Amino acid sequence: MRAVLQRVTRARVTVEGEVVGRIDRPGLVALVAATHTDGPEDVATMARKIAELRILRDEQGVADAGAPVLVVSQFTLYGTTRKGRRPSWGDAAPGEVAEPLVDAVVAALRQRGVEVETGRFGAMMQVEIVGDGPFTVLVDT
Repeated sequence: MRAVLQRVTRARVTVEGEVVGRIDRPGLVALVAATHTDGPEDVATMARKIAELRILRDEQGVADAGAPVLVVSQFTLYGTTRKGRRPSWGDAAPGEVAEPLVDAVVAALRQRGVEVETGRFGAMMQVEIVGDGPFTVLVDT
């Protein structure tokens, strides 16, 4: 699995004019993608990293700070641009594989007591992020 974690002061996801997920205080946006070989171990590792990485202010993780996380699926994180001018999406897991993995990350975060909001898998989403820092990290499992 792969995620881009961005520290934010607030963020929201809109689908067809409807706000489907939002956080209105400092936390993280986690753009999450899965590849073909990901499984339960990758889900557990990703949830642990999102919850525990000390990337919030005062070197706290979201679990320590009680901060919210907005999880948005984003298959484009596995785009390959090595050849030509058109990205290849072959490394991204198909929706029927990726969706349950992303859902499992959300469930694992909630089991850890993390407040989680989400986008809508497979939808055309408008993601509004008010970055804090800016501070962005890439996490691979």
